[in-house]
Amino acid sequence: MMELAISALISGLVLLVWSADRFVEGSAATARYFGMPPLLIGMVIVGFGTSAPEMVVSALAAFQGNPGIALGNAYGSNIANIALILGVTALISPIMVHSTVLRKELPILTLLTALSVILLADLELTRWDAILLLLVFGCLMAWTIHQGLKQKTDSLAKEVKTTIAEKAMPIKRAVFWLVVGLVLLIASSRILVWGAVEIAHIFNVSDMIIGLTIVAVGTSLPELASSIIAIRKGEHDIALGNVLGSNLFNTLAVVGIAGTIHPFAVEPETLSRDMVVLGVLTVSLFLIGYGFRGRQGRINRFEGIVLLLVYAGYTACLIRKVILVQAG
Repeated sequence: MMELAISALISGLVLLVWSADRFVEGSAATARYFGMPPLLIGMVIVGFGTSAPEMVVSALAAFQGNPGIALGNAYGSNIANIALILGVTALISPIMVHSTVLRKELPILTLLTALSVILLADLELTRWDAILLLLVFGCLMAWTIHQGLKQKTDSLAKEVKTTIAEKAMPIKRAVFWLVVGLVLLIASSRILVWGAVEIAHIFNVSDMIIGLTIVAVGTSLPELASSIIAIRKGEHDIALGNVLGSNLFNTLAVVGIAGTIHPFAVEPETLSRDMVVLGVLTVSLFLIGYGFRGRQGRINRFEGIVLLLVYAGYTACLIRKVILVQAG
C-alpha cells in the first residue's frame, strides 16, 4: 500500500503540473481567438490557471472530507511561494522590487493575511467566513481589472501577447487542450489527494502536515517555472507578480472555495506556527524590497539564501513533528 500511495502522489503531481500548463495554453489561445485583450488574459485566465492546481486540489480535498490538505495546501503554498520560489529565483538573478509593489500589492497581501488570522482565531472556518473571503476576492479582481484597463499597459499583458504569438494554435486545438487540461486537472487532483491521505494514514500524521509540505510544494511548481522563465527574460514584475498574485488567490479564493464546500475546524498549530511563519515572511518582503539610500529595492542572492534557509528550517520543524508522532 505504501508503494501505491507514493506512486499515486508522484504521478498525481506530475500530471497535475502538466495538465495545468496545457489548460492555461488552451484557455489563453481560446480567449485570444475570441478577442479578449492580452491584459485580461493575463489577469484572469493565466492568473487563475497558474493557481488551478491549488484550487482543484483543495476543493476536492474539502469535498472528500480532508480539510487539513485543503488548508495546508493553501497556506503551505503561500509559504513556499515566498521562501522557496523567491529564494530560488533570486539565486538565479536578483529580483528588482518596484515601488508600486510596496505601495499596493504587498500592503493588500499583508492585510488579507491578517484577515485570515482573524477569521481563523476561533479555530474554525465557517461557511460565512469562506463566503466573506470569496466576496473580497471578487471585489479585488474587479478593482484590479478596472485599474489595468484604465492604464492600458501592463508587463504581464506584453508577456502574454508574446507567449500567445510564440505558441499560436488553431481554435480546435486550443479548445481541445482547454477541455483535456481541465479533465486531467480534476483526475490528477483526485489521484494526488488519495495518495496524500493514504501516506498521512500510514505515518499516522495529520492531513495538514502532508498538505503543508508535499502537496503545497507540488502545486506551487507552475509558479516556480513561470518565475524562473520570467527572471531569465528580465521580467522582474512578472516573477514577483506571480508569487504575490498566487498568494492572494490562495488566501482568498482557494481557502474560500474549500470552506464553502465543507466548513471545518482548524488545528491550533495552524495559527501558532504556520500563520506566524507566513506573516513574518510577508512582512519581511517590505524590508527586503525597500531601497535604502536611493538604491532601488531588490531581493539579492544573499536574501534569497536567507529565504531558502527559513524554508528549510520550517520544513525541518514539520518533519520533526512527524518523527515525534512516530516515536510516540
